[in-house]
Amino acid sequence: MKERVQKFGRFLSGMVMPNIGAFIAWGLIAALFIEAGWFPNATIAQMVSPMLSYLLPILIAYTGGKMVGGQKGAVAGSLAALGAIASTESTMFIGAMICGPLGGWCIKKFDEKMEGHIPAGFEMVVNNFSVGIIGGLLAILSIFAIGPTCVVLTDILGNGVGWLVDHSLLPLTAVLVEPAKVLFLNNAINHGVFTPIGTEQVEALRAAGEIGKSILYMIESNPGPGLGLLLAYCVAGKGETRSSAGAAAIIQFVGGIHEIYFPYVLMNPIVILGPMIGNVCGIFTLNLLGGGLSGPASPGSVIAELMLTPKGCYFANIAGIAVAGAVSFAISVFLLKFFGKDSSLAEAQAQVAASKAASKGQAAPSDAPTGAQVDIHSVKKIVFACDAGMGSSAMGATMLRNKLKDAGITDIEVIHHPVSEIPGDCQIVVTHHELAHRAVASNPRARVIPIQNFMGAPEYAMLVDELVAARSGKAAPAPAAPKSAEAPAVAGPILLDRKNIVLNCETVTPEEAIRACGRLMVESGYCTEGYVQGMIERNEGFPVAIGSHVAIPHGTNEAREFIQKTGLVVMTYPKGIVWGEDEELVRLVIGIASKGEEHLDILNRIVEVCESEEDTDALVDNATVEELYKKLNGLS
Repeated sequence: MKERVQKFGRFLSGMVMPNIGAFIAWGLIAALFIEAGWFPNATIAQMVSPMLSYLLPILIAYTGGKMVGGQKGAVAGSLAALGAIASTESTMFIGAMICGPLGGWCIKKFDEKMEGHIPAGFEMVVNNFSVGIIGGLLAILSIFAIGPTCVVLTDILGNGVGWLVDHSLLPLTAVLVEPAKVLFLNNAINHGVFTPIGTEQVEALRAAGEIGKSILYMIESNPGPGLGLLLAYCVAGKGETRSSAGAAAIIQFVGGIHEIYFPYVLMNPIVILGPMIGNVCGIFTLNLLGGGLSGPASPGSVIAELMLTPKGCYFANIAGIAVAGAVSFAISVFLLKFFGKDSSLAEAQAQVAASKAASKGQAAPSDAPTGAQVDIHSVKKIVFACDAGMGSSAMGATMLRNKLKDAGITDIEVIHHPVSEIPGDCQIVVTHHELAHRAVASNPRARVIPIQNFMGAPEYAMLVDELVAARSGKAAPAPAAPKSAEAPAVAGPILLDRKNIVLNCETVTPEEAIRACGRLMVESGYCTEGYVQGMIERNEGFPVAIGSHVAIPHGTNEAREFIQKTGLVVMTYPKGIVWGEDEELVRLVIGIASKGEEHLDILNRIVEVCESEEDTDALVDNATVEELYKKLNGLS
């Protein structure tokens, strides 16, 4: 049951979360430029209503359609949502959450029925007309059925919230919200439920000439309850938990990363009463003083809360945060002193990591989709797929290629590609387990082998053994002639300059490490700032830590246009960086900007010198700039 709730919550929040930036833009523009805002401007304020009525619902529908049916599903879902929007003057957030996935599902089912039945040369005609016809029919259905139904549902939800407010019961929602946050249902609750209803409230208030605000935006995002809990650990905690709680409090309150206090709850579950009662008191204070935000705060940082506070509500919002923090602190200190127990912070963090993975649907490799069954004897092409097809997949392809060669198999082509562009003629796809679903969608005829990291995955050896066993009845192909010992390898172009090798860097966050690589790339003329942003987005969508204590930041496919020439930068972090949600340790960071395939030689050499964590550690601890320059450029 818990898994089903998490899955449904993930799906709801998955439609809204990628578009939170647009919600924030709408909230800021409204707070600043409407007639009651800080800087009234009638021209700019004209954007507020179209953003709410059209842009935000269509973005939600587009995202939901794409989650189910890919790009074509996104278009069909958007068309369906437009019908719902046209049917009423109400804001169609709920309609968009229905229409988007519905459009994607219809397209997906149509494609499944048509697979193998489209005459050669007619694929584009069928694909384009199917989207237009299905999307158009769904738009008509939305006008007469989905839109009016959603108006009724919206009215029911709005009246329910109004009833809670009128009867002073809204604070009791915190009793459900705080435990749900620790189960990683916070985004589902905040952006799947509170954000749509809160947005309706804001627009209704503005239409009535009042300040557009909603307390609902602060129920989950209020940083006060978590701050109070962590400060309580600073006072009443013991050992590691006490020494770490101060830094965690700053990250939670200023950075808005509420997940950082979840392990402290799991160590002593009874302390959940502190944030729970604190949030109840905070909501009561906000309701009493008339607080609220003009848009959703994401992440739940005090900075985001203040930026989205409308004119005249600062005292109420600050009071709501302060009261929530103070009550949470007082109760948590009491509980820790009298009921607290010694527990392992590391074990609690491991529990949180497992819960977060479950909440995001990150299946273990054995549970990830494996695509079609293929005849192992007929395998001629294996594709390594990653998000951009530039770095981690290239290194993984090199590792498997070397293992096949060592096993005497030279008749199988091993290449790398973006996961969205997997060739149709490959029989096997190797990819990270988080990308397995996308790999199956990209090439449903291939067998997909999900792995956890691209460096040293045990699945490589298993696949090689399987291929060797399949060929055991055939005559083995003649091995390639060995290179003459006297013939030196011909070095490729020098892509790594000495000035771009930086040793002994101080530990930073993954984003700071990526930006440091990006600065070197820009200064060296490899790329412009747009590519650096693409590197950040690439890591946010799919972490670039690939195992063996190595990370290879590189941009998304879309960011390649900002590359000016191929080049690499190398930075070592002796103390290590905790990277990504899997908390993988990284000590060697290699930034890549590549217009073609020139960088593969260096990646191949990285595979050779960083095959294991021990290899990377030895390299980081002992190598000089000159040694790295020669070793990675193939000069020694």
